[in-house]
Amino acid sequence: MSVYRSNLKNMQPYVPGRPIDEVKRQYGLSRVVKLASNENPLGCSPKVPEAVARTFAEARLYPDGYCTELRQVVSGKYNIAPEQLVFGAGTDDVIAMLGKIFINPGDEAVTAQTTFSQYAASVESMGGVMVYTPMKDYGFDLRAIVKSITEKTKLIFVANPNNPTGTYHTAEEQSWLMENVPGDVTVIFDEAYREYVTASDYPDTWATLKKYKNAVLLKTFSKIYGIASLRVGFGAMSAETAAQIEKIRCPFNVTVQGQAAALAALNDTAFMEKSKGENRRVMEFTGRALTEMGLYYIPSQANFLMADVKRDSRAAFEALMKKGYIIRPGAAFGMDTFLRITVGTQEEMEGFMDALKEVLAV
Repeated sequence: MSVYRSNLKNMQPYVPGRPIDEVKRQYGLSRVVKLASNENPLGCSPKVPEAVARTFAEARLYPDGYCTELRQVVSGKYNIAPEQLVFGAGTDDVIAMLGKIFINPGDEAVTAQTTFSQYAASVESMGGVMVYTPMKDYGFDLRAIVKSITEKTKLIFVANPNNPTGTYHTAEEQSWLMENVPGDVTVIFDEAYREYVTASDYPDTWATLKKYKNAVLLKTFSKIYGIASLRVGFGAMSAETAAQIEKIRCPFNVTVQGQAAALAALNDTAFMEKSKGENRRVMEFTGRALTEMGLYYIPSQANFLMADVKRDSRAAFEALMKKGYIIRPGAAFGMDTFLRITVGTQEEMEGFMDALKEVLAV
């Protein structure tokens, strides 16, 4: 009988949103709208499929393991040294690698009570302990995080904006955090939804990186850039930290197609701006519709809203699927009466609001 590592005993696998085809088969539906995984409803830049198609002529070859061209473009775009970048199969990959280089059995990491589950997975898989701090107004309480630091603390994970709540912390709050965290504790800022932010007091984390060697910034191509299936993300950090990650990074972890898609996406700024503007416009519509229904929602700087439907979110989730809409039940995050709703197109959100009214009328 196989004997597995003891720290895996209490870990749970990540549960993704329900696939569209599965829901169609289960309920006999011809059309299903997925509003569960915070994907870009506009898809990706039209330059992406063109760039990806060109790569198949050399599909037999391994990808560039160092992501050389993509690295150069990102380095120039954000004015950071190439050796300070680490690329991964999505930021999930980079998060896992950070756990591998920092966490020994018994070490601690700190994050908020309600946030992205892969932070804990990266720590607990290495035998570490994730310490959770209470939320403040559905967001990170940075002062509570600092108070939770002990001699065992190695990492702090901060999502900004936070997933699943959409809340954010300001530039002033981020400066305070970095001034009060010991230099031997690494602070990881996950900015997966940064491109959707409209708040004027949002932090410049690239400047934070230049000032503090213990800061790490995570970026993804899965959200506003719309290439989630191609799995590309990166981390920016000190060259020393990046060099340690390179020791354990899988050598060909970003595909040729992923690299080509990311380059094309970065070069199409017009598509990104269109996505941002459309998201904000449709989010405002969705917020008004929820308010008209008498439902509270958490103000969001991302591309999703958490709305309190005042009933079991799992039951609402099932009822909405039967009507052809996949959302994320808040029960998955310990918010039992909330639904996390990805902002789709105007047409999709109008149809969703009609379905939600029907569900809540029962």
